[in-house]
Amino acid sequence: MKSYDDYTKEDFLKLYDMPLDELIKISSEITKNNFDNTVEACSIISAKTGACSENCKYCAQSKHNHTNIKCSPLMDKETVKKAAISAKENGATRFCIVTSGRKVSEEDFPKILDMIREVASIEGIHCCASLGLLTEEQIKQIKEAGVERYNHNINTSKNYHKNICTTHNFEDRVNTVKMIKKHGIEACCGVIIGMGESREDRIDMALSLKELAPKTVPINFLNPIKGTPLENYEDKIDEEEILKTICIFRIILPKAMLRYAGGRTTRLSKDNQKNGIIAGINSVLVGNYLTTAGSTPDEDKKIFDELNLTMV
Repeated sequence: MKSYDDYTKEDFLKLYDMPLDELIKISSEITKNNFDNTVEACSIISAKTGACSENCKYCAQSKHNHTNIKCSPLMDKETVKKAAISAKENGATRFCIVTSGRKVSEEDFPKILDMIREVASIEGIHCCASLGLLTEEQIKQIKEAGVERYNHNINTSKNYHKNICTTHNFEDRVNTVKMIKKHGIEACCGVIIGMGESREDRIDMALSLKELAPKTVPINFLNPIKGTPLENYEDKIDEEEILKTICIFRIILPKAMLRYAGGRTTRLSKDNQKNGIIAGINSVLVGNYLTTAGSTPDEDKKIFDELNLTMV
């Protein structure tokens, strides 16, 4: 039997046709061979919300879309630090400062550096950030301030990107991840599935991520938001297809932490959330997301306890 490293796109497409239970058995074994029985817990805060210049079709924060989101300016560092402390009390070991927009303004950047220092000073919390496109000098500064891991998702495949966003291109995202890694910051780079992409597109996403080799891969499931161009996309992907995609990602990315991110509580039943963890999910966002509600820490802990996993 040839190694999965030698599989072609066509080979991975054939895996999609396997019965789900057989596919989960394969991906679960790969997870067990590469990880222990812990699940990494991360929490995020939308430190600046809305009025984004980019036209991403899924996003409630884009000024091109017509959602009811409340825009808010940059939070103060004390508010962000309190949120990080609260996240720690709820079991998170990582806290990510997220701002809307293509890039951070010159006015906001020094304030964000102060935020990073405050969060990084909390014992037991690793500071992460997601601030859009950065210059090399800004990357050096956020690292010095305390950012250990940086989130910048590819979102979809190179081929499908033009159907989702036209104000920046796929290469902009890839180059940002490469620059982050060049300067010694861990990369957190993931996707959104269920936006009308094909199975081939999903495999292309995973193969692109394999080249980038991020530490963590957040897997978001589209939560269609009223007022966005994708508001009627509820039926673009079902639960079995989501689980098969998680399996394929684990097979292609055996050593990456796969993270449950946005949409899992609305697109997956409790039983299938558990199946996704069995299949290869070993990192979760706890609490709420940027503009939508998530699960409670107690709900997540119950699932992990049932699977004999420890949240760290």
